[in-house]
Amino acid sequence: MQAPGFRGVVRGLAGVLVAGGLVFGGWWHWRNQDVTPAEYHLRGKFGAVVPWPIIPIHVSVLPDGRVLAYGTDRQGRQGADEVIDVWDPRKGTGPESHLVLPNRTGTDIFCSGQIIIPSTGQVLLVGGDRTVNGVRNWSSPDINFYDVQTATIKSGGRTLERPRWYPTVMTLANGEVLVLGGRLDLEHYAPIPEIYNPQTGWRTLPGADKDELFGAQNWNYPRAWQTPRGDIFSINRLGDLYTVTLDGQGGFTKLPQKLPRGHSYLPSLMYAPGKILSIRMGGLTYNIDINQAQPVIKRAAWSGLARFNATATVLADGKVYVNGGSVRNDDNGTGILSNRLSEIWDPATDKWLPGAVAHKARLYHSVALLMQDGTVLTGAGGAGAKNAANNLDAEIYYPPYLFKSDGSGQLAPRPVIKAAPDFISWGKGFTLESDAPLGRFTLIKMGSATHAQVYDQRFIELGFKQKGAVYEVSAPENAFIAPPGYYFLFAVDTHGVPSVAKIVRLDTPAS
Repeated sequence: MQAPGFRGVVRGLAGVLVAGGLVFGGWWHWRNQDVTPAEYHLRGKFGAVVPWPIIPIHVSVLPDGRVLAYGTDRQGRQGADEVIDVWDPRKGTGPESHLVLPNRTGTDIFCSGQIIIPSTGQVLLVGGDRTVNGVRNWSSPDINFYDVQTATIKSGGRTLERPRWYPTVMTLANGEVLVLGGRLDLEHYAPIPEIYNPQTGWRTLPGADKDELFGAQNWNYPRAWQTPRGDIFSINRLGDLYTVTLDGQGGFTKLPQKLPRGHSYLPSLMYAPGKILSIRMGGLTYNIDINQAQPVIKRAAWSGLARFNATATVLADGKVYVNGGSVRNDDNGTGILSNRLSEIWDPATDKWLPGAVAHKARLYHSVALLMQDGTVLTGAGGAGAKNAANNLDAEIYYPPYLFKSDGSGQLAPRPVIKAAPDFISWGKGFTLESDAPLGRFTLIKMGSATHAQVYDQRFIELGFKQKGAVYEVSAPENAFIAPPGYYFLFAVDTHGVPSVAKIVRLDTPAS
């Protein structure tokens, strides 16, 4: 038999590639098929695409249940130096539900860090973007506040010790706010942590000023959480693990354990006290238990294909919802690599279940965040250098727990919280009344989302005792498990259907 010539080999390889592409494309199309009503109780449902006044690159749930969003101008162009948006979900999704406000601070808060201050309810906005000689993405040292009561954004009157672009912010157990990472300028990073105290102002932790900690490998919205012991645990994109101490000048320790390589645009989140789910390269997923000094790392179920620029958020029932992303970090959303299929990870079974299929690809600069009614706000994407389409819109995801289990596709009746306190404190019980038999109470810290991560979100299962229609509920034991701030309190009925949450403030009672 005569050996095939060069052209024959090329044609053969081309045929294999084409066939493989067709198989992959068909499989991908199958994965992204729309969900039928008979599946809503298993996979959930996306609502229609709704317009947004801006691209909501940054979103935060406010203490009154509204949502602060910013990131672009009204045309979807990068920059948040002109306007911000406040959405009121109680008014629907039409133009009347949005309040577009001017930003007169002089700061472009694009790519800043944002978080709710526990003691004041204001939004702290850290850093942002500057344009130098016509070049964007230089770091800003500015500090700003959004005041919920007056619906205004105002300057903080001083600057950070270091300019920051892409910083992480988190609430500490004592009510202070920790700022980590970010970039100083186009070539240098901001490794020194800073801490904000609403009464005494700012201080730095020079003992933790190390490039290996929050420098080149961990400057881009660092993944970090306060542990049940009080120190800070962080994962960098190479998989290195660190702890940071906050006393005095601060300090850090590199831990001996290591994860597989990750990426700045792959999500990680704390889904239960001291437990973190981290999605790494290639769809590898790891469960990290930091309830002890040396973390315990276990391989979790494979989530499927990689999800660059996806966002993970905890749901009202404690499961983890992942939406958006792509096989490629620079995907523009027009091909078959974008993943419109959402997924749900169940910590109890360590299984990934298919969710609903979004109408649009949600890629670079997209967000997802749990809302007071148990739905998930998903949206945005674009206004950046990674080719993603500019999406001045959003979609609301309705999780499976909102639907009847009979396959009818109809919404399930929901329990109603008839009475509950506005304020709760650690280690102290409180009473709650409902119109339906209840089987669970969950407490979820209201988060802020941007750039493939959700700041500050925590999930705590609460113990309870029932006395007729009145429930005696146990608050979290301490502030390391549940830092001070504003939380969604969900009452879940015996069928697994959650109420609309009561927003409660968790803190020490005023003397």
